[in-house]
Amino acid sequence: MKKISIPKIIIYIFLVLMAVLYLAPLLWVFNVSFKTNAEIFTAPFALPQAPTFENFTFAWTAGKLGIATLNSFIVCVITLALSMIIGSMAAFGIARLRWKFAKLSLTYFLLGMMIPVHCVMIPLFTRFAKVHLTNSLTGLILPYLTFALPVTIFIMVGFFEGMPNELIESACIDGATIYQIFFKVCLPLGKTGLFVTGLMTFIANWNELLLAMVFISDDLKKTLPVSLSKFVGPYNTNYSQMFAAIIIAIVPTIIVYCAFSNQIVDGLTAGAVKG
Repeated sequence: MKKISIPKIIIYIFLVLMAVLYLAPLLWVFNVSFKTNAEIFTAPFALPQAPTFENFTFAWTAGKLGIATLNSFIVCVITLALSMIIGSMAAFGIARLRWKFAKLSLTYFLLGMMIPVHCVMIPLFTRFAKVHLTNSLTGLILPYLTFALPVTIFIMVGFFEGMPNELIESACIDGATIYQIFFKVCLPLGKTGLFVTGLMTFIANWNELLLAMVFISDDLKKTLPVSLSKFVGPYNTNYSQMFAAIIIAIVPTIIVYCAFSNQIVDGLTAGAVKG
């Protein structure tokens, strides 16, 4: 029988504690979403005496989470697609093409990672108001895309620079054009990086609240985080309905993460071991 060393036991105990630490709040929110508001205060950690789905029904209908989920999905998918296409093409040009301003262009894009959204909110809102982009999903997609591109380019440049030169030279000898090299050689090899950047972009935009609250005022165009804020009142809050709405809001991110977990792990570990 194979013996387990003490360091491994310590590592396993640490991992179990971390798993409990991260999962406990989520499981507690899931549990109380089936309770009444009074039951939360009398027995906050007990199982629901009579589990009810009325909280989910109220959150979905009265809270208009259906249209809010659709708006968030539209904004996230369009931003995700544009950031992956534009970001990967820009990263390929910086990492693999020989031109004078490649490094300068990378520095320019990376500066975008240092600018907090609060600094550009007022001028951005003023500009968008003049061209009637406020209170529209397009007015959200543009700033989301702007803040997603620097991260996408930064990660994809690393992937493209790590690809062997022999692959690209062989494609050139076979007569492939620059577009064929990008779409048929480099992009498939960099798909793990695309999964990582795509997940980061999706989660960041799915949970984004500040820009959505400032730019959108129409109830039919509000995204999911903005709709969730309506469940908190100035004098009274129904926590059971609010927790049910939170469960509805986080389900898509859990599904996306579970669906692409293998690709995400591959992307995060790619390049960690060299030799």
